[in-house]
Amino acid sequence: MPETDTETETDLPELSVDLDTICRIIARAREFDVKTAQSDPDADALDEDDMPAAVLEDRPSDPVFEELVAAISDLSDDGQIDLVTLMWLGREGADLAEWDDYRATAESEHTGHTAEYLMGTPLLSDHLSAGLDTLGLDCRAFERDHP
Repeated sequence: MPETDTETETDLPELSVDLDTICRIIARAREFDVKTAQSDPDADALDEDDMPAAVLEDRPSDPVFEELVAAISDLSDDGQIDLVTLMWLGREGADLAEWDDYRATAESEHTGHTAEYLMGTPLLSDHLSAGLDTLGLDCRAFERDHP
């Protein structure tokens, strides 16, 4: 007998972090991912003379980086574990059947440095988006409401 939508939905893991929060992290991570190397090593993050470059370059005290670290650090331990699991799921191109194994590994390796770990992951936003896609979720509604 084929699965119904109701049966499929019950097979999805219940995330400890809400979808809007994940989408907000993805949106900000995209902004961070596209930054270029700093063109003026003496400039600070908020150099008033060159604000367009400050926004596009990876500079010390980057407000996007600081916001992402704070958003991830403010999540509960379970929320941080789910976010790492989601990133791994998307990065590896894994299927939903591997969620429990990835989550168990993320839980056993959880430290107080989740934000730094995730921020050091190249293409974080892409991996989180791919992980959501594996769960049958996306950020279209969030993007529509937060242009």
